[in-house]
Amino acid sequence: MKMIVMRPVTRAVAAGVAVLAVVTLAGCGNSAADDPAGGGDKLDVVASFYPLEFIAKTVGGDAVHVTTLTAPGVEPHDLELTPKQVGHIAQAELVVYEKGLQPAVDEAIAQNGKQAGFDVAPAAKLEATGANFEEEGGAAPPTGTVKPAAYTEDALDPHFWLDPVRYADVVKAVTDKLIETDSAHADGYRERSAAMLADVSKLDKDFKTGLANCRLKTFVTSHEAFAYLAKRYGLQMVGIAGFTPDAEPTPQRIREVQDIVREQRVSTIFYEELVSPKVAESIARDVHVKTAVLSPIEGLSDANSKESYLSLMRENLQELRKANSCA
Repeated sequence: MKMIVMRPVTRAVAAGVAVLAVVTLAGCGNSAADDPAGGGDKLDVVASFYPLEFIAKTVGGDAVHVTTLTAPGVEPHDLELTPKQVGHIAQAELVVYEKGLQPAVDEAIAQNGKQAGFDVAPAAKLEATGANFEEEGGAAPPTGTVKPAAYTEDALDPHFWLDPVRYADVVKAVTDKLIETDSAHADGYRERSAAMLADVSKLDKDFKTGLANCRLKTFVTSHEAFAYLAKRYGLQMVGIAGFTPDAEPTPQRIREVQDIVREQRVSTIFYEELVSPKVAESIARDVHVKTAVLSPIEGLSDANSKESYLSLMRENLQELRKANSCA
């Protein structure tokens, strides 16, 4: 099986990033204290996107200084690194990322941060969920009610954080890595990790209870981010686009989604904060249903920058309960 790659970067771009990194590093020292944003005596951690930032900051507490590569309002799949960010990766003592999700980050770590890089994908136990489809060509799977325009059987779904159980496994893995990297603060990491895991366990229980009795089992989203969540809690996700959120769906895929909405009497088309809602709104108008936000929590927007992973997941739960008529 292969990990789905969101946004391939050209060799020219990658080479440019590497050169910029060298230039950046030539103008700064090797300690975090030399960087105006550095953490002094704190462990210097870089997190590639929001779900990993939330883990690093929550478990790390006051023992770490966390630099985030994906700022609020930036779609993580489309991230392009600045020279300063490449410098952060090169200087960090720990870089927490998911290999395959952000190619620019993968490239920068390969060239400048191999020793510090920590890929969470193995801990997340990624699966080929059958959710991904390309926007051109291919054949639909022979069975099942959802038949995407072009099916990719071996593409690993990267969206582990939308399943609280998988997310908890990654929390444990990052905690172990923090302890390994900075054993002097091990007790604090363990204590904060235990508290976070309790919160995530409560979240899982609330999803199980909240989605146990729903009149509708199918929900439609702007892109295929919620397969793990759907599988965990007995629902079926239908995505308008594949794993890449801003990909243009084919007319065939739009017709497929419209047919599913009509046949299964879906009440709501969900869109997300960081990608244009135009396609979702167009389909909703055509089939006379509502639209609402279901956050993939890949990155924060300017509007929800004060929210947290836990609060956004609970908002998602309420939106799913409302759309699927859950008791």
